[in-house]
Parts: sequence; C-alpha cells; structure tokens
Amino acid sequence: MTLEPWLCVVAPTSMLMIEIERPEDIAADIASDIAADGTADGTEAGADDRAEIHVHRGGQGLWVATMARALDARVSVCGPFGGETGDILQQIARDDGMEVIAVDYAEGSSALVHDRRSGEREEIARMPAAPLRRHETDELFGAALVTGTEADVCVLTGAQPADVLAAEFFGRLTHDLLVGGATVVADLSGEAALRVIEQGPAVLKMAHDEVIAAGLAEEDTVSALRVAGQRLVEQGVGTVVISRADQPALVVHDASAWLVHTPSLSSVDHRGAGDSMTAGIAVGLARGLSVLEAVRLGAAAGTLNITRRGLGTGRREQIERFSDQVQIEELD
Repeated sequence: MTLEPWLCVVAPTSMLMIEIERPEDIAADIASDIAADGTADGTEAGADDRAEIHVHRGGQGLWVATMARALDARVSVCGPFGGETGDILQQIARDDGMEVIAVDYAEGSSALVHDRRSGEREEIARMPAAPLRRHETDELFGAALVTGTEADVCVLTGAQPADVLAAEFFGRLTHDLLVGGATVVADLSGEAALRVIEQGPAVLKMAHDEVIAAGLAEEDTVSALRVAGQRLVEQGVGTVVISRADQPALVVHDASAWLVHTPSLSSVDHRGAGDSMTAGIAVGLARGLSVLEAVRLGAAAGTLNITRRGLGTGRREQIERFSDQVQIEELD
C-alpha cells in the first residue's frame, strides 16, 4: 500500500474569513431580473434582509494546506493561533483532517469580514495579525524545525503583514531544516525570500511582480525573469518557479528553463491559485515525482482553483486528470 505523502506547512499568519452572501434563491432571482431587463434594484421584499454567512479558514499557509489535503496528503500545520478566532481556525482545520501544531499567541489570530451580496467583494472589517513576541517566535521555530525535518516536504509560507515575523527567521529556519535533511519548498516574497535564497531551498516559488519588487529582475519579460531564475539556481536554489498571472509560469532548473502552459479557463476568483500551485508542487515532490511532473500537478491545481469560490480547494481526481492538459515547453 502506498503511504500518503506528509507535508509540514509553516503558517505564520492564519485568517478567519467571514463571508456574507445572498441566499441562492435571491441570487437566482436577481440574475433572472438582470437577464430580463438588464437591471436589478434589490428593492424586493426581503432581498436586503436575508443573508447567508459562511466561515472559512484563510491565509497563505492554510490555503496551501487545504489544497494539499485535497490531494490526499497528510498535512501538519505549524503556526500561531490565538483568541476566539484562533480557536475557530484550529477547529475548522482539524475538521478537514489537518494536524494543527499550535503555538500559543497572545494576540488573536487575524480575521476578515467581507460582503459579497452585491456580486463584488466588499471588505467590512479586518483585524490584522500582530507581531510575534520573542517566546512565540522561539516556539514556532522549534515546532517547525522538528516537524519539518520529520515530514517528506516542509513548505514555508509568508507572514501577512510582513512585520509579524522577522525575515531572518525564515533564513535561519531554512538553514536548520536543510541541515536536518529536509526538502524545503518556499513560497515567499520580499526580504523573507532573500533570506531563504541564501540557504538554497529545493524549490523557490515567487510571482513575477515579487521577483521585480525584491530587486531580482528589472522587468517582467521571460528573458529577464529567466536570467533572474538562473542566478538564483547558481546561488544554490534547486528550482525556481515564477508564476506570471495569466501568462505561462516559468521554471528554471540547472541550466534549463521551461514555460508551463495551461488552458485559459473562466475565473470565479483568481486568489489562492498561486498557493494551490505551491501545494501541488510540494505534494508532487513528496510523492517522489520529478520536479517538472510536480510542477505539472501544481499548475493543474492552481488553474482549476480559479474556477471555484473556495480558495485552495479542489478534488484530487479532477486535478490529476486535468494535469494531462498542462503543456511544458522547453526554452532554447
């Protein structure tokens, strides 16, 4: 029997997302009205009074973890969880089969309330995460180091806002994980990414605008990004994956580079696609796939995710079948 791959996901900030939506019957009525006369004034009795309220886990680390679970990986999430919001996030994550290695957090975990009844996302209120204190940082480091070394792959995700955790934390953790023989996949930006680059993770994934913002490339052309990726590989990064919004992702490994082409699908919500891609890559590596085959799985997970309202969600069977439609083109 094939054992499920084991991922450790380091999630410095998790977010409780509270979403207000129209009940499906009202939404259908409004859509019908728009189809009939091109307008919808929302003044029908009860149209503004009734609502559905949904609670979701959010934040980069939990979105990566959610997709990894959808791909049937064992997932251990290491992160700070505090207050009522932290309690709810832990329960939701555990209900989805994740192992939560929670670090006590004096502040409450971050939260966001947004209203989608108009069809657009309107932010109502946000409670940001506060910087981790020295003891909390030490506890997170220890939990991530031990679990990440034991797991098949350790995924490092960023803090939001960045000052929640010092960039030096990520470089130090990557160094010690590698000393312990861990396979490290990092999806980071800014100073945190630069600190991890110095240590040489197996995979570094960044968005093209993050590469430019970090001063690693001057423009978003394929040639400029390829040069940036090649420099990072020469510095010790195993594989560089650069997502490029709706353009093919770029992969640089050794002296070679590839573009990853996926079908152009209709988008319900583009957020979380990059995190789903990271999860797919990490799960693929944990399964023992080659880097390019892991990227293929990640690209399929990220592309299908934009067709869904649930960030980081998907179905393993669909993602694996869809991966056959991902084309990888080697560049000269």
